[in-house]
Amino acid sequence: MTSRKTPQTMKPATAAKKLGVYLEATPADFQAGPVSRDDLNAMQADPPEWLRDLRRNGPHPRQVVAARLRVSISGLTRAGITGALTTEQIDELKADDPDWLRRERATQAEVRDEVARLKAAEAARS
Repeated sequence: MTSRKTPQTMKPATAAKKLGVYLEATPADFQAGPVSRDDLNAMQADPPEWLRDLRRNGPHPRQVVAARLRVSISGLTRAGITGALTTEQIDELKADDPDWLRRERATQAEVRDEVARLKAAEAARS
């Protein structure tokens, strides 16, 4: 007797995070029920039009906004940005280059430098 494999599924929020999109901006049928691993892989391999559009124009989730602005999610919070932003809004922030953005980018660069320094020190000890 062989056991029948059930397809692996995930919540729509998990699938949206893996796809790098803002859940509330996805179609209702995506939000309605579980997403199978096969469906997720198919969307990653050949994204439907709505997914390509969301990735291109947004709104983008905070982790994507932070990455595009080259700051941390905490830095976004300190600046008062708590929601999703569109690509246009992100581009406007980059063009305006406010003080908080310059500060947070500098902080992020310092953190990356410190992580690299610690990694090099650890490698030297090994």
